Amino acid sequence: MITLAIVGLSGWYLARPAPLFIQGEADSTRIDIAARVDGRILKIPVARGQDVGAGTALLQIDNPELVARYNEAIAAKGVADAELARIYAGTREETVAARKAQIDRLSADVTLAQVTYERVRKLVTTKDASQQQLDQATAALQVAQRALDQGKLSYEEALNGFTPEEVKIAEAKVTQAAAAVETLKALVDQMVVTAPLATQIYEINVEQGEVVAPGIPLLSLVDLNDLWLRFDLREDLVRDLKIGDTITVRIPALGNREVVTEVRLIAAKGEYADWRATRATGDFDLRTFAIRAYPVEKVAGLRPGMSAYVDWSGRRQ
Repeated sequence: MITLAIVGLSGWYLARPAPLFIQGEADSTRIDIAARVDGRILKIPVARGQDVGAGTALLQIDNPELVARYNEAIAAKGVADAELARIYAGTREETVAARKAQIDRLSADVTLAQVTYERVRKLVTTKDASQQQLDQATAALQVAQRALDQGKLSYEEALNGFTPEEVKIAEAKVTQAAAAVETLKALVDQMVVTAPLATQIYEINVEQGEVVAPGIPLLSLVDLNDLWLRFDLREDLVRDLKIGDTITVRIPALGNREVVTEVRLIAAKGEYADWRATRATGDFDLRTFAIRAYPVEKVAGLRPGMSAYVDWSGRRQ
């Protein structure tokens, strides 16, 4: 009997399926933070592993040239505003009076030129003046008349004020200057890099005093409120797995704690990555699928990078 029992137990042991453990890893949403401006790192007020709230200052960049351009744009905006205010106010009364007085002076010049012309013309008829003198008097009269006409136009311009076209040009210059200020202000604000949401500092890739360029990742954040467990499975292991299924996993770093997770993603990996031939001769291949399983309840102490494993033997057929 003992011999039969041993033989039976040995047969069961050899016939039972070998345990299959699938290892995975905890992961979370990761945010790479880059600056929109270049400059030198002036201050890093945070440390790796520190929890930060939304809007917390992470880095401060020094760029004196950008600040100078911003101040220059503010000054240009002030000039445009003053010019528009001057146009809205119209021509000053003193200017109108001065141009009116100029017309009176030019009218007197025309009168004098007219009298001189008549006198010279009469003298020419009596041969007491030359033709050249008459030509000079004629030219002087014409110059005086043109000056009077120009003075009248200038006086009318002062009375009428600025044209609608000039007003629109001045308004457009103010709008243009304001846009330049807003553009540079947005860049100056980016000299202080802030956290977009409540996260934790995962990596800091720069040092204080280092020169940085736009678009280069400066630090990385992780959202510990969005944790999941990631597994890579061959497609023959996911045939009975579907979205919404629960999987019990163990976390060695948490004392082999069991964690119930829910499958929310089953996605094939790269077209030519992680394929496996099913036979040595190979009539078809098996692809690898990425599985994301989210803890049903929040797991205290779970962090990105922690290992996890699942006994997949119960799912094999």
